[in-house]
Amino acid sequence: MDGVRIERARMDDSDRLADLWVDLAAGQRAHGSSLRAEENRAVARDAVARHIVTGGLLVGRDEDGIQGFVMFAPETGSYEQDVERGVIRNLYVRPADRGNGLGGLLLAAAEEELAAEGADVASLEAMADNEDARQFYERAGYEEHRVELEKPLGAGENDTDSREGE
Repeated sequence: MDGVRIERARMDDSDRLADLWVDLAAGQRAHGSSLRAEENRAVARDAVARHIVTGGLLVGRDEDGIQGFVMFAPETGSYEQDVERGVIRNLYVRPADRGNGLGGLLLAAAEEELAAEGADVASLEAMADNEDARQFYERAGYEEHRVELEKPLGAGENDTDSREGE
């Protein structure tokens, strides 16, 4: 980790960060994500730019460039809650740079930024079968809070139809 700095992303990082976001999305396909990677490059670049402007994007950078990034923001919505929540939307470290602690540094830095903005808790998502990511987050103190369930819909018999009247 010598020479790696955690710092705010700059607008001239946008294209490189969009490339890394595409790599992140492509990698998540192996874990069941239906998000198309390359087809969402422009949307990802816009999200990157918004997070740069609002200060919610940190990068791990060395003399070779950006090794990883984290995007985060306070949760917004109209429901009153008894905690202020910060949301970590994306955390990515290039595969060649994994295992050196950069992911933990980026996560901790995002948590510090969210706490400074008034967040009481931080939340994030990981694909259900991405064991490496889930273990990483568990080691960092994250616990299951909400579980998202998904069911394919389409032609043929609906699973619930066969159980009606039981």
